[in-house]
Order: sequence, then structure tokens, then C-alpha cells
Amino acid sequence: MKKLILLLVIASFSCKKEVKQSIVQPENIKLSGPVFGTSYNVIYDSKINYEKQFDSLFAKINQSLSTYIPDSDISRLNRNEDVTIDNHFLKVFQTSKMIYELTDGAFDPTIGDVVNAWSFGADKTKFLTDSITIDSLMRFVGFDKVMIANNKVKKQTSTYLEFNAIAKGYGVDVIGVFLESKNIRNYLVEIGGEIRAKGINIEKGTPWRVGLDEPRFDGGQSVLKAITLKDVAMATSGTYRKFKVDQNGNRFAHIINTKTGYPTKTNILSVSVIADECMTADAYATAFQAMGTDKVKTFLEQHPKLKVFLIFENDQQELETLSLNNFPED
Repeated sequence: MKKLILLLVIASFSCKKEVKQSIVQPENIKLSGPVFGTSYNVIYDSKINYEKQFDSLFAKINQSLSTYIPDSDISRLNRNEDVTIDNHFLKVFQTSKMIYELTDGAFDPTIGDVVNAWSFGADKTKFLTDSITIDSLMRFVGFDKVMIANNKVKKQTSTYLEFNAIAKGYGVDVIGVFLESKNIRNYLVEIGGEIRAKGINIEKGTPWRVGLDEPRFDGGQSVLKAITLKDVAMATSGTYRKFKVDQNGNRFAHIINTKTGYPTKTNILSVSVIADECMTADAYATAFQAMGTDKVKTFLEQHPKLKVFLIFENDQQELETLSLNNFPED
């Protein structure tokens, strides 16, 4: 009997050892590729590869909103063709209209023709647009003049629509909502630096960590600081890669003042915005660049849910940072 008991004990330890060795560590699926003129990265907790579904969603968004596709809905609208808009266009339009009104026009999807006219190209020391051209284009700027009725867009024939300052964020949200529809609660979606994070990173068992770029004028890239994101979205708008310098050494951002039609003279180098949705954060990040530090501070007093991190140059051309509405410190 003692021998039998001993064999049972050995067998028991042997089984336990085998079970311990067979434990599988959690593993995310990681997908990436080109999209919207940039790239996407998606990390999520699942065993199913949704790459084909992502590609299909991206194609639908592009067909609706991309001004780089000649036969997209928005391109056809800009040629004043008869177009029945889809749900993607409607959602982006409605959010854009809301933020346009709240920011007193600092965010304006009808400024695109003026942005294009300034031609921010390789020659950063030369302005390429004259005042007559700007004045003529500004006559058709104003998102308050654009309406939707019965899934049709009503606008002036010379008004040019462009949602590039919100479309990447919207694409992030679309992928996030898709994953949630598959009962996936742990994911990170990133498109061109715009991010939406839910739950945790199951591989590490920790919250998602993301980096904020340090503004650099040499074209290099380095991280200023890392923060934790959970169940929120974040978008960043920077002026340190696209700018012009006038004869007096003043730096003008590629963000266009929607009231004047001229590049914004600003000391703000980067604006990061945390919000519930990435398209909202994306649009506000652009608007805040144009508004300037003082107006942003005043605006955020009335919108406490928006968390903002500013990087700017002081009078001595030194970098300073400003966290508003409890933007995470680490």
C-alpha cells in the first residue's frame, strides 16, 4: 500500500509539472500597413486576424472622404457633382460642424483650397502666394455656409471641402468601434500618430504606454515623455515639420488662420489633445494650433473633459510645456 501511495504522489507531482509547463502566455495580434498617406498599427487581444476587415473599412472611408481619390464622394462634391453621402461622411461632417461652431471657426474644413494655395513645399524660406489669390479664395471659406439636406451637401460651387484634419482620427475610431463590436476590450489603434486605447496590454499586463514626440527642426525624432492611456483617444498636431520663415525670421505654421487666410504666426510647436473620440481630439488639436495659448486656456475652462498638453517656445526660444485639465504627467 505504501508503494502505491508513493507512486500516486509522484504521478500527482508529475501532472502538476506538466500543467505548469503548458501554460500559454497571453499574446496580442499586431497588424500594420499603409493607409491615408501614412501608416496604421493595431494591437488587440484576440486570436482572429481582422486585416481584411480593416482594409475594407479603410477603403470605404477613403472612398467617402479622400480628396486624393478622384472619384471619391468628397472629390465629386468638390466638382459639384450630384452625390448622396454615406454614413462616414455624415458623422465626420456633423462632428466638424460642432467643433467649427465651438471654436468660432478656428477649425474649418472649407479652408483647404487656401492651404493648398500656400504650397508648403521644400522651399521653407519663401512664400509662394500673393494677397490677390488669398483674398479671392477666402470669399468661399466658411463652414457655416455648407449644409446637408436629405443626404445631399449644399454649398457654393467654389467652396472646397477637405476633412484631412479629422479623417485620420475618424479612421482610428472606426477600427476601435469595429473591434468593440467583436467583444474585444483590450486594444491600441494608431494611424499617423493618432491613437485610441482601450483596456490594457494583455502581453505585459499593464496599461498602454505611448510617447509624445519632442519638437525637432532637424527632421529627427525623439520622445519627450511617455504617458499612460486607458479608454480614451489622443491626437497631436505639430507645426515644427511644416513651416515658413519670413525675411524678419518670423516662423509661420502650416496651420492657416481661417479668418485671414494667412499662415498662423505662433510659438506653439505641438498640441496633444485627449478626448473620448479620436476624431474629436484630432480636430481640436488643429483648432488649438490656430487659436494660440491664451484662447486655448480660456476655451478649456468651459470644456474640462478635454485634456491638453502644449509644447511651445518662450521669448528666449527655449522649449516650455503646459499641461491643462489634468493631462497625464506619466
